[in-house]
Amino acid sequence: MSQHAETTPAAANALSPPPVDALIVVDVQSAFVTGDGAVPAAARLVDRTTDLLARARRDGALVVHLQNDGPPGAEDEPHTPGWELHHPVEPGPRELVIRKPHDDGFAETRLGGVLTDAGVRAVAVCGVMSEMCVQATARTALARGYRVVVPHDAHATQDVPAAPGISEVVPAATVSRVAAYALGSDAEVTVRASEVTFTSPAAG
Repeated sequence: MSQHAETTPAAANALSPPPVDALIVVDVQSAFVTGDGAVPAAARLVDRTTDLLARARRDGALVVHLQNDGPPGAEDEPHTPGWELHHPVEPGPRELVIRKPHDDGFAETRLGGVLTDAGVRAVAVCGVMSEMCVQATARTALARGYRVVVPHDAHATQDVPAAPGISEVVPAATVSRVAAYALGSDAEVTVRASEVTFTSPAAG
């Protein structure tokens, strides 16, 4: 079983991770960050992803917004208000939107080809939900040989409801922590969003 090394704030600042050349923003859609269905940490999440986007754009990293296509009747059903991306997109050769039908952003999408064509070697993954689409996308990125950073304060999820005879409510923050930790020691999951730095992809 692999474990993550914990660092103090001072140590984290002294050992800032190398830059990444792509930012993957997972499902930051209106249904998940606004209104009654918003994740408990929505305000923090939007603050962190806004900052990551601004710095990734400034430093020339590839930016990919993943947009989940939910089933009919779901809060993220395509072309409904909840499906819309929360962050404005700046379309161009280094920023694009990829719609996805599954939790894993690589499954039946062009994400893999986009990263390969751009010469990406390291990705930062943020967004919702921690234990579903964020984890699934990060796990496949690891399997494909990318260096993967999942800043601990830039992904979020919902509480797991109580199940009589099984458990009490599991707080969303706990679910997020466990989801990231389960990626194993190859993923960088104790980094703060503010510690993530960016650079242009090699092929850019």
